[in-house]
Amino acid sequence: MLRFAVVGIDHGHTFDHVKGLLAAGGEFVGYCPQTTVPAIREMFEKTYPDAPQIDREKIFADPSIDVICIAAIPRDRAGLAIRAMKAGKDVMTDKPGVTTFAQLEEVKRTVAETGRIFSICFSERHCVRSAVKAGKLVKDGAIGKVIQTLGMGPHRLQLPTRPDWFFDPEAFGGIIVDIASHQVDQFLFYTGSTTGEVVASSVGNFGMPEKPDFQDFGEVLLRSDKASGYVRVDWFTPEALPTWGDGRLTILGTEGYIELRKYIDIAGRPGKDHLFLVNGKEMTHIDCSGEKLDYFDAFAADVRDRSETAMTQNHVYEVCRLSIEAQTKAARIGTR
Repeated sequence: MLRFAVVGIDHGHTFDHVKGLLAAGGEFVGYCPQTTVPAIREMFEKTYPDAPQIDREKIFADPSIDVICIAAIPRDRAGLAIRAMKAGKDVMTDKPGVTTFAQLEEVKRTVAETGRIFSICFSERHCVRSAVKAGKLVKDGAIGKVIQTLGMGPHRLQLPTRPDWFFDPEAFGGIIVDIASHQVDQFLFYTGSTTGEVVASSVGNFGMPEKPDFQDFGEVLLRSDKASGYVRVDWFTPEALPTWGDGRLTILGTEGYIELRKYIDIAGRPGKDHLFLVNGKEMTHIDCSGEKLDYFDAFAADVRDRSETAMTQNHVYEVCRLSIEAQTKAARIGTR
């Protein structure tokens, strides 16, 4: 049985990791309670009252732990992952797994030296049932050859809940690295691209002049030898929307298109995980709420078999590279 622990509980995505690995048959050994967001620790205590709180040094030193899950402050994730891998553990980290090119190179060296797995749980694909279904439809040729993806990742700001590091680009990596890495992952995955290039990118601050370094808007134009992609991310979800963001993805193919309304169908069907398929044979809505999330089972199998079925290591690296490059090259718009 895979045994896992959590180090770094500064983002709520840590609950996705625990829930997913438990569903895959893993044993939750415990977690380090150190955090910049006390509400997350309190939620851990309520959700997993039997899980012990363990000093992180003991977690790294425990040879019986196979996997360490990390959702620390973004700038700290790579360092914790490197420590874990050098301690003989595989890693599942929240996005962004790295925030700088230097961190990416150090992660690559550590993976090469240790043979451990460095996996990023891109929750907007791996934890979204409609996104899983879309992958199967694309693989089955439902819309022909994919030629473009259009991904949108709006988020609600929720100011009262945000720690100080949330407004520091050095800490969170910038809006493209922090959020748009999801859409970069989806571009590569759905288009079947192993590599890509950043054609253009921009970031801006339109709504928070009192936090001049903060970025509440970002966009990226991507291209590969197979397709193109456009990404837009922001912190402008209106208060009236009953969820944190109206995340959408449109996948254009030569024989049709798929649109995902991941979290809500505004003024329409209840619930989430709505998929719309249009091709030469049908125009239909698919309720994906029963679709199985297969990332965590595949990750557990990779830990056991030393394989790359959940996601190749090169895919992880390329998502990181493109995200950091787009962030670094981005033109600044909005408040200066």
